[in-house]
Amino acid sequence: MVLASESCGCMSTAQQSSQCITNFIRNPHILAMEEDYLYHLGLGTKTHDLPAMFGDVKFVIVGGTPKRMESLAKYFMHEMKAKLPIGTQLSDITGAAERYSMYKVGPIICVNHGMGNPSISILLHELIKLMYHAKCKNPVFIRLGTCGGLGVPGGTVVISDGVLNDKLNAEHEFKILGNIVARPTKLDVNLAQELKSLANLSDDYQTVVGKTYCADDFYEGQGRLDGAFCDYKEADKMKWLNMLRQKGVVNIEMESSMFAALTNQAGVRAAIICAAILNRLDGDQISESKETLTEWQERPAKLLARYICRQLNVRDEGCK
Repeated sequence: MVLASESCGCMSTAQQSSQCITNFIRNPHILAMEEDYLYHLGLGTKTHDLPAMFGDVKFVIVGGTPKRMESLAKYFMHEMKAKLPIGTQLSDITGAAERYSMYKVGPIICVNHGMGNPSISILLHELIKLMYHAKCKNPVFIRLGTCGGLGVPGGTVVISDGVLNDKLNAEHEFKILGNIVARPTKLDVNLAQELKSLANLSDDYQTVVGKTYCADDFYEGQGRLDGAFCDYKEADKMKWLNMLRQKGVVNIEMESSMFAALTNQAGVRAAIICAAILNRLDGDQISESKETLTEWQERPAKLLARYICRQLNVRDEGCK
């Protein structure tokens, strides 16, 4: 993907620049804005030198919680032996906005996206614009998260090669000006396979590739029996889950359709890597210990670190 207009072969005329925006940002109105203030990140084109701050970014990693993203940034620092400038320490770049938390380690930024499609939508709009204003070249977007496995045991690492919505279509339905606009939920299949190839035989867990079902909520939308409300029987749930399996679905979560649709719309190489925290065919309750869940959640990060180290030609004791 090319986000900066200078990098897409365009001349400096307003019309040609607008064409570049249309191809990648897909919003010609941005050119007419005196300032683009990314409200939920607390960053602006006038208040911050975005190219200086983020121009070197090659990997945009998003995940659920602020704490998890801080831990991930520290993990990357350790694995890649990265050092921050003297007199500085790892800090939340967007903390003043009090919406999302962002940490930067070299060419990597780690940002939390909250829970559900609406929350990740806000973040992705502003992250894509941030990459544009910073003049980044070909950044890769990757979502790390947790999920309910479907036919795979807890602890399995699941790499998505496609996303289905609640109508079992490979698209996300956007509600725009009173209309429904369907956009495809395409992910980079080659990237998914490249990530899968980095799974080690020494890993004491399996790594699989398959489709992801994206639900609108955690309970009824995922066919759970343990919510405050439930008007269906266990047999109905199992029939539905097995139908998903027959369609190639291996996990269920709540952010993948928006993530895949928006990154595909922007032309970004993107992938989703999740840790299954239970097998939904065996039940609905998450019963593993905090220590076990924490270790499972670290597994996608290990796989991602191998990929990033390979891309950056890092050869060290880490990244294994």
